[in-house]
Amino acid sequence: MDRRSFIKKAGLATGTAVAGSTLAAPAIAQSMPKVTWRLTSSFPKSLDTIYGAAETMANYISDATDGNFTIQVFAGGEIVPGLQAADAATAGTVEMAHTASYYYWGKDPVYALGTAIPFGLNYRQQNAWFYHGNGNKLMNDFYATQGLYGLPCGNTGAQMGGWFRKEINTLEDLKGLKMRIGGMGGKIIEKLGVVPQQIAGGDIYASLEKGTIDATEWVGPYDDLKLGFYKVAKYYYYPGWWEGGPILHALVNLEKWNELPKSYQAIMTAACQAANSDMMANYDFKNPTALRELVANGTQLRPFSSEILSACFDAANETYAEINAVNPTFKAIYEDLTAFRKDAYLWAQLSEYQYDTFMMLQQRAGKL
Repeated sequence: MDRRSFIKKAGLATGTAVAGSTLAAPAIAQSMPKVTWRLTSSFPKSLDTIYGAAETMANYISDATDGNFTIQVFAGGEIVPGLQAADAATAGTVEMAHTASYYYWGKDPVYALGTAIPFGLNYRQQNAWFYHGNGNKLMNDFYATQGLYGLPCGNTGAQMGGWFRKEINTLEDLKGLKMRIGGMGGKIIEKLGVVPQQIAGGDIYASLEKGTIDATEWVGPYDDLKLGFYKVAKYYYYPGWWEGGPILHALVNLEKWNELPKSYQAIMTAACQAANSDMMANYDFKNPTALRELVANGTQLRPFSSEILSACFDAANETYAEINAVNPTFKAIYEDLTAFRKDAYLWAQLSEYQYDTFMMLQQRAGKL
């Protein structure tokens, strides 16, 4: 081949390559458009674990899209009050919220099933039911009626039973007690004489300090230490039977979700799942150290008595029967969840439970 022919052919090839790259650019731009959203959280920035899950999710999404899809996270109260986060997403005031679905159970009890119901599932079981059972589908069928699309985005694991100014030894001690408690737990414990209060996280300490409430539950040692509850209430009870594995949700305005490219929907789904796992790991790492510090500051750890737990369990089942009788959507989801719960706890009694129990005995014996 002579030099003139080679240059001509090479030039043609180069031109084709340039043309190809020119044609490809608009396709790439179209598949990864610039999208900027706002997210309102139900939580204050000071609670870096629970508030931080939304930031973790947003960072994953930004990194995965080279900054083309960005979500600005606002703390509770910066745009709307924490307990109105989902309402803001429904209304389109913001594109999405990071919140606990059960905060809105007063509008419809079905909302409670999205986070946790008393004596429901633990953290691992929640993930199994949502990701591989019917949880996500059933809850999103409901969320769609509220103008929302939901993705699990965080979990605290089984929570503590809360802070009390006085010891709670019998059912009689619960009567007349004013307690901040989230979700459906308040309705159930009300049957035992407690006066439930729904107060956003950032406002709890002042209410407890002033005596507006006699007790409060929040999450667990790490967050509770940050919020300073041990300074105004001495007794720290466990377990938080109303929240065995509460899921937080990224609740997205349904129209905005449907407008997203499929690739962005997939990236958000993966980012929420990653943040869900990360938040639980964060709590598991930080809670042991925080618990030691709380005890060093005079906190008195107390288990709820079997009498109290049994009475609460019976009150929960009574409550579910009442709701099932008038709310067919709740009934359908509840029955799917409890059918899974029965088998899940059968399996949970075997290998891992026995292993954990043995290792806990070694810890108590000072061998770890």
